Amino acid sequence: MCGRYGLTANREQLDEAYPVDVVLTEHHPRWNIAPTQEAPVLLSDGSPRRIVAFRWGLVPHWAKDTSLGPRLINARAETVASKAAFRDAWRDRRRCLVLADGFYEWLKPEDGSAPKIPHWIQMSDGRPFALAGLWERWGARDAPLHSFTVITTDANELVRPIHDRMPVVLDEKAWALWIDPGVPPHEIEGLLVAYPAGGMRAREVSTYVNDPRHEGEECVR
Repeated sequence: MCGRYGLTANREQLDEAYPVDVVLTEHHPRWNIAPTQEAPVLLSDGSPRRIVAFRWGLVPHWAKDTSLGPRLINARAETVASKAAFRDAWRDRRRCLVLADGFYEWLKPEDGSAPKIPHWIQMSDGRPFALAGLWERWGARDAPLHSFTVITTDANELVRPIHDRMPVVLDEKAWALWIDPGVPPHEIEGLLVAYPAGGMRAREVSTYVNDPRHEGEECVR
């Protein structure tokens, strides 16, 4: 499960972190990106590499309406090639990088009490990174909805005590390969694994982040 993440970097840090030809969306630091909200993704589908804003929660091109989106914020690595909601995007190489510099996972207290305890998980040095994503185009050609999903996998040793799943964090060396529409799916299946625990850090944060309406640095205190 990956149900909330952040991209707290400013525009200058964004430009330094991600190799793109053009940024087609305004960027403001975000600490609490939630499902159904628009967020920056990086893609290259035959055009220059670019950062655009897509809605989180994939709406398949064949869907009758957009109601599936909130239920399709994640795609499991084990079934992404076969599950009806994702297999067309996977087969047709609609892959994107979901830009982030931290994500949240929630620990359920041993006594079963509520609320669950949020943890903020980052690279060890706090640098921005990229999650493996798929994107779709839905609706009329003159006014399409672009949406995305985050691919998840089994948690590494750092995240596992908090949650048994985590988003696929791609090694920077694999970014170009992931978004290259000329690379067939079978050549990138091996990327859908947990990032090494030694390169990451996690810490407990305030339950302030539990409310998706909340924003700002208080989310990670």
